Amino acid sequence: MFNFNIDTGGTGRTIAVRNPSTGEVLHEINTFTEEEVRAAVARARAAQRQWEDIGIDGRIAVLKRFQQALAEENDKVSELIAIENGKPLQEAMQTEVLTVNMVAAYFLRRAKKLLADRRIPMRWIMHRRSFIHYRPRGVVLVISPWNYPFAIPAGTVFMSLLAGNAVIHKPASLTPLIALKIRDLFDRAGLSPDLYQVLPSDGAMGSRMIEMGVDYVNFTGSTQVGRGISEMCGRLMIPCSMELGGKNPVIVCADADIERATASIVFGALTNAGQTCASVGRVYAHTAVYDGLVEKVVERVRGLRVGDPLKGEVDMGPMVDPRQIEVVERQVQDARSRGARVLAGGRRKEGLGQFFEPTVVADATDDMLVIREETFGPVIPIMKVESDEEALKKANDSEYGLTAYVFSRDADRARNIARRLEAGTVMVNETLISFGFPETPWQGVKMSGTGRTHSDEGFLHLCYPYHINEDSLLKVGKNPLWQPYSHKMYRRIGQFSRLMYGSRFFSL
Repeated sequence: MFNFNIDTGGTGRTIAVRNPSTGEVLHEINTFTEEEVRAAVARARAAQRQWEDIGIDGRIAVLKRFQQALAEENDKVSELIAIENGKPLQEAMQTEVLTVNMVAAYFLRRAKKLLADRRIPMRWIMHRRSFIHYRPRGVVLVISPWNYPFAIPAGTVFMSLLAGNAVIHKPASLTPLIALKIRDLFDRAGLSPDLYQVLPSDGAMGSRMIEMGVDYVNFTGSTQVGRGISEMCGRLMIPCSMELGGKNPVIVCADADIERATASIVFGALTNAGQTCASVGRVYAHTAVYDGLVEKVVERVRGLRVGDPLKGEVDMGPMVDPRQIEVVERQVQDARSRGARVLAGGRRKEGLGQFFEPTVVADATDDMLVIREETFGPVIPIMKVESDEEALKKANDSEYGLTAYVFSRDADRARNIARRLEAGTVMVNETLISFGFPETPWQGVKMSGTGRTHSDEGFLHLCYPYHINEDSLLKVGKNPLWQPYSHKMYRRIGQFSRLMYGSRFFSL
């Protein structure tokens, strides 16, 4: 199906890439040494200058061909994701491939307008005018995770290139083949190979890359690793975007549509086997609907088909990192020991591969690991609450703040709750899918990260905003603010200040 005879160009140690559904070794690839990484950054910097100089129209012409190449290979990319990452085919198509198609289409339409000089209105200084001029950062380092190995890096890489940057991409060592497929699509588009370089390596090398002369860092991964990378960027004064962990709450109000809430919660918790930073991490259900919701969630979860996505239609695939299965087991056992009811799943699925059964934990409490810690696995913990206020208090009682979800038939009630939730994105009567919206910002608060991707703001964050101030059409002679100073001008400035800012009329 695929030719895995890939030469990365590196001469470092080899990484065995496995199919998480079967344990089969797909390919062994060479990593990059420190010297090779430094040389790659130097090539990227030289290529970036020419890329910036061709202008936005020239970049659009090249990157349109990437979009076309991706559209032609939608199925092949989805199948590769299913093999290396374990997603069901539909899930790979809708959460990864379609997302990148949408991001590319949106920014190809918007980039020229976004990068145009932006005039700054000057209120009182009539003889000067200002504008913001946007230029690319330079060399962007993208450190991407294994859970969405196509959508997360490809969208950021596309936006970075469109803004005029070059990109060094350090993919997760568990899923480098998909990253190399991204490079292949850009190669087909005719992009210079020095502008986008994929450098498989271990995690330690990813940190060292930050010190090799890059100008911006985009990191997606765990909060623990993100802290260290953020500290390094701060020390080197390198701007960065950090999309880190989440323990995302769902509030199910007494008036919620339980059928809709059930379906969306199961989708939001078990997509990608729960290995999603925006996954449903804890459910707070009002006592009036708690029993009914638990019953329906258990029924729906028990009906899910779990297995190898290339051996038939399945609803959930394997977990990618075998170490993460141990985390899930520990959390479920902790919940059991503290009195929770495990009503579905709760253990590894027998047979080959890295499968954990989709799991429902009822009667969860605040002290359980499954409520306090990020799970990153297919577990749905549900807790009973007496009111919206109690649900809000518990939902906000977390170090994380990536996404949150509210279910209610009352739009005003849901919006009021949403405004008070401490999360970068809150969805009403839906879960998970907001990452696929290129128009909206993807961002975290608290320990879930800094900066943003997607949205017009996310695109412009990949540029330096330069402020330029110049003469307006109104010419003046000597500036009265220059030396030599005088008591006469001192009094005039004071009179002007009192008139303009001491009067209620003029200060509006």
